[in-house]
Amino acid sequence: MHGPALLVIAHGSRDPRHAATVHALVRRLRSQGVPPGPQGSRGVPELRVSTAFLDFNAPSVPQVLERMANDGVREVVALPLLLTRAFHAKADIPSVLNEARARHPRLWITQADVLGPSPLLLDAVERRLYEAGLTPADKRSTGVVLASAGSSDPEAIAVIADMARELRHTGWCAVRPAFASAVTAASPPRPEDAVRALRDEGVARVAVAPYVIAPGRLPDRIAAGAGEASADVLAGVLGPSPELARLLLERYEEASALAPGLAAAG
Repeated sequence: MHGPALLVIAHGSRDPRHAATVHALVRRLRSQGVPPGPQGSRGVPELRVSTAFLDFNAPSVPQVLERMANDGVREVVALPLLLTRAFHAKADIPSVLNEARARHPRLWITQADVLGPSPLLLDAVERRLYEAGLTPADKRSTGVVLASAGSSDPEAIAVIADMARELRHTGWCAVRPAFASAVTAASPPRPEDAVRALRDEGVARVAVAPYVIAPGRLPDRIAAGAGEASADVLAGVLGPSPELARLLLERYEEASALAPGLAAAG
């Protein structure tokens, strides 16, 4: 029995590091295999995984779905490689998927949920902080700036704030959310401002943890802000971490459970 094909949809970027990181994450996902199904089945080792981009990079989402339809694929889980439910998840991706459904009526497309929030994302953030030189023993003396790209969506802003609170509960002495692009007055501060605020509060060591998946213009802005404010530690982007790959598989499994099973029935 074959499950739905998986289409990982990334935002895309003019920065070549972005696509390279996305492809590395998908390779790690493939290497981890497919988890058991909701009824305790053995999983689907033959899972077809493809990658597409909304902008800047090829292939596009319509191109990949066209190829899948021509290859006889009948069920697809479209998984947004996004950390919050902002404009891309609520508008861009549903629009392109609806166009594909109209063009390929025999192709059943289920949109999976975005990646966040999830404890696995917090685990990935901590992995990057430890890789940057911190240890669990440093938590009580280290404040963390959880630096996201930025959004005008109140739901996305609230999720980042919630993730910062959850990260604080793991033992760090303070955690502050920040946005590389402060697009509204209600947005969290810029990373450099959050670093300075923690310094003013007397935090001995300040680390900046980019809450972004891949390198690009806004992650570079996060790094520049960390340097400008003399942060003690700058972690890497989440990238192809095992936690992120495992989360992709979880979201795939959740969405595939909602698919109608056309492939099995056929």
